[in-house]
Amino acid sequence: MSYIHTDFLRFLLHEVHPVQELFQYEHFAHLDQATADLMLSSAKDYADAELFPYLKEMDATPARWENGRVVTHPQVGKILRFAGENGWIGGRDHFEYGGMQLPDTLYAFIHVILEAANNAAQGYPALTGGAANLITTFGAPELIETYVPKMYSGHWQGTMALTEPQAGSSLTDITTSAQPTDDGFYHIKGHKIFISGGDHTGADNFVHLTLARIDGAPPGVKGISLFVIPRLRPTTDGGLEYNDVETAGDFQKMGQRGYCTTHLVFGENDDCRGWLVGEPHKGLSYMFQMMNEARIGVGHTAAAIALAAYCASLRYAQERPQGRLPGSRNPLDAPVFIIRHADVQRMLLTQQAIVEGALSLTAECTLLADRHRAHPDEAVRQQSHLLLELLTPVVKAYSTEQGIRSVSLGMQVLGGYGYTVDFPLEQYYRDIRITAIYEGTTGIQSLDLLGRKVIANNGAALQLLVKNIHQTAAAAQQHPELAALSTTLLKETERLLAVTQHLVQFVQKGDAERFTADATVYMEMAGLVIIAWQWLKIGQKAVEYRDNGQLSPSFYEEKLRCLRFFYRHELPHAAACAVTLMAE
Repeated sequence: MSYIHTDFLRFLLHEVHPVQELFQYEHFAHLDQATADLMLSSAKDYADAELFPYLKEMDATPARWENGRVVTHPQVGKILRFAGENGWIGGRDHFEYGGMQLPDTLYAFIHVILEAANNAAQGYPALTGGAANLITTFGAPELIETYVPKMYSGHWQGTMALTEPQAGSSLTDITTSAQPTDDGFYHIKGHKIFISGGDHTGADNFVHLTLARIDGAPPGVKGISLFVIPRLRPTTDGGLEYNDVETAGDFQKMGQRGYCTTHLVFGENDDCRGWLVGEPHKGLSYMFQMMNEARIGVGHTAAAIALAAYCASLRYAQERPQGRLPGSRNPLDAPVFIIRHADVQRMLLTQQAIVEGALSLTAECTLLADRHRAHPDEAVRQQSHLLLELLTPVVKAYSTEQGIRSVSLGMQVLGGYGYTVDFPLEQYYRDIRITAIYEGTTGIQSLDLLGRKVIANNGAALQLLVKNIHQTAAAAQQHPELAALSTTLLKETERLLAVTQHLVQFVQKGDAERFTADATVYMEMAGLVIIAWQWLKIGQKAVEYRDNGQLSPSFYEEKLRCLRFFYRHELPHAAACAVTLMAE
């Protein structure tokens, strides 16, 4: 089925970002490369059978609100149960909580396969896993015991409830209230909107990880707490009772129509109970664990959708005869397959360069997360976290914005057919568009990158990034066919540093608005340089493994061709960004 190229995923996992290094750490010592490959194969088999066949059907029969509940495609419940039975919902959590202690790097690529097959369906178990992991990290033992097993089994859906009608992305302005009682719970009252997976017929219960303000809390983000709010609350006799959580409606969307998005009302009858997670007023810091994981997750979701679109457009180009090459003068010559036309090749190579570069950056980020979690050396853990913090907004913004562009090019390859429902490109285009909005828009990610991460700790994270880029360039310099590209990367890295220094002078003068005015342009430039770094890593491994790797020599030559294409056609846009950013 033409929605994914697993050879490239294995190349990334075993050769470019070797996941096997993690199996040396005590936390992951139960794993080996053969097990990792088996998990990837199992995910592909499952996706072939239970996800990809329902891609169009779930889009054609979207989630809908009926009589106070959201009705979803019957396959949703089946997907949740299967994911639970096979340990995929809690795959990255500790054994003691029912998880498999998988590395984020392996877990993410399992999800890439599933998301490429059916991105809307995979949202339900992925969101549940993130919510349950947040409870096991910060919740009291009784919360973990009450909720997590049911969530990891796939019977209870987990959500994150942040956004409110009047506040949007500004969490400073949330007003959902939490009134303490003497019984260990809080009375919750408020509205939450755009809650993915917030209510549907595929799950027996819903566990909303909700941000709210305890009465008398400090203003702003310092007064936000985190609560577990079930739709049905457990009773002392082992049953469930209604917890005054109403579903006011389901938002009908442009894409991901099989993935429900709800408006929830807490405490309409003054009987909604919530249980505090961790300490009061620390809710936003707790939630940022899930949000940062989700930002990387949205990045690889976008890359997965763009990968599926690339596979579909590549296959079409290989099978569709149309027109003749410019050198042909005989109208009786047979039409050629459109993949032979130069502009079609350009569009396909652009798709490949974006998708594979984004997937490599995903692996870079998850490997850093795994080192931060499990490496025995504290210094390595801290350095990994520092670089991960810088790269997180980039992997989210680049993968989504450029992923949208990539899918658009895929539609263009198909011409008029790309705009019809006869082929999946139009659905992929609708599905991927939301990813640039999920978990903080591109503008918010850009403000986070430039306004926080770049200048934090006197620029320590950016300095670490530059150090890593120089190490990659030095290694690539050893290969004659990569030497010129290495020099180009170093030049563009110096240009990025010069732009950064130019902008920092404004914040030093107290002009924060001028400093961040073109943050999205800065994000675009940084993204191009960072993906160029990833492509040079890919190229270095392609050269090293070309004659004795796991894959054919032609596979590695194809990566080198795409590397050269990225440096010729994509990376030069970084200089144009610099012109805008350096303008007075």
